[in-house]
Amino acid sequence: MDKKTVRHHLLAMVVTLIGLGDSIYLTVQHLTGRSVRCTITSTCSKVLSSSYATIAGIPTAAWGVLAYFAAFSLATLVVFGYLRCRFWLATLAGVMLTVTLVFLYLQTFVIRAFCEFCLLSAAMTFLLAGIVISDRVK
Repeated sequence: MDKKTVRHHLLAMVVTLIGLGDSIYLTVQHLTGRSVRCTITSTCSKVLSSSYATIAGIPTAAWGVLAYFAAFSLATLVVFGYLRCRFWLATLAGVMLTVTLVFLYLQTFVIRAFCEFCLLSAAMTFLLAGIVISDRVK
């Protein structure tokens, strides 16, 4: 395995840990009924209390926890030499990117409000997708 692949996946691990921390925070806040305090946007509560804040009765952020944990695990496995996990990480990153684009659409055109924590998650997903793509380009 080349150094470029290791560097990319170490960076992917860092990015996914940031996304994981963000998703865990939002999940805990949702499950405990606490309101999220935003400092950049003033419309977090509108987004986080919308009908899109849960999927199948589960907080949307909890799905993010699962996705980021899986992505972190796959990136870690690649760093340890399990190169087949590159395919699964790329597949997961593609799914995450698609879901992120849907949620950005919903915030922009349906809810007409933004949550900075959701935007942080979106940024981490875009970064992860970029890392995965740049790893594939030789």
